[in-house]
Amino acid sequence: MLFVVTDAYRPAPQSAVHAFCHVLPNLWHQMSVMLSAASCLQWFCRLTGTTEVALLAEIAELSEEDKANAPFFLPYLSGERTPHNDPDARGIFWGMTHASLRAQLGYAVLEGVIFGINDGLQALKESGTPIAQCSLVGGGARSPFWAQLLADILAMPVVTHKGGETGGALGAARLACLAAGKPVAAVCEKPEVWQTWRADPVRHHTLMQRYAQFKALYLNDLKYRQH
Repeated sequence: MLFVVTDAYRPAPQSAVHAFCHVLPNLWHQMSVMLSAASCLQWFCRLTGTTEVALLAEIAELSEEDKANAPFFLPYLSGERTPHNDPDARGIFWGMTHASLRAQLGYAVLEGVIFGINDGLQALKESGTPIAQCSLVGGGARSPFWAQLLADILAMPVVTHKGGETGGALGAARLACLAAGKPVAAVCEKPEVWQTWRADPVRHHTLMQRYAQFKALYLNDLKYRQH
C-alpha cells in the first residue's frame, strides 16, 4: 500500500482512496490499498516450484530486452480496491509464448504489482495530495531490484531506511509506546536514510509504454466481464 500523512481529511471514494484520522493530533492519513501484492510473488513461486530468493536471482539475470518483451500480469488475485474498487477483478497473465521464461513471468508479477501501486499513486495525486518521494518499508526494502523497479515506474526517489525492513512491526511497537505515555519526540524519531534509488529515464519510458498496455488490459477484461 501507499500511506501518506495529510493535514486535512481528503476522502476520495470514487477511486477507493482510504482517509482516516492519524494517531498523532491534528493530522490525517490517506492510503491506496492493493489486495494482493507480495502474495502474488509467493503464489507464483509456489506454482512454479521455486523460492522467492531463487526467483529474484533469475529475474536479476534478465536483459533489458527480456524485460521489455515479458508477458503482462494483472495482480488481482483477490479482486482490487484502489483505484478500481472491483471485487470481481481477476489475475491475468497475457502475452506468453513458447519462448517465455519463468524469470520473465516472475518479472511480470513484480512489474504488475508496481503498476498497481502506480495506479494508487495517481489516485492519491488526483485526490489533491502531492507526493514527491516515497520510503520503502517491510520485507521488500531488502531487495535492490524491487527498490529500483519502484523508482523506475513511479518516477520519484525511493528511499530505504536503516531498520526499514521491520516495517509494520516497528510501527506497532511505536504505537504501543505512545499508548503507554511516552512523548512523541522520543518515539517518532526520523529514521536514518540507508539508500536513495532514482528513476532511470530510459527504463521509465519503456515501462510507461508497458503501463499503458497494463491499464488497457484491465479495461478490456472489465468490458468482457460486463457482457
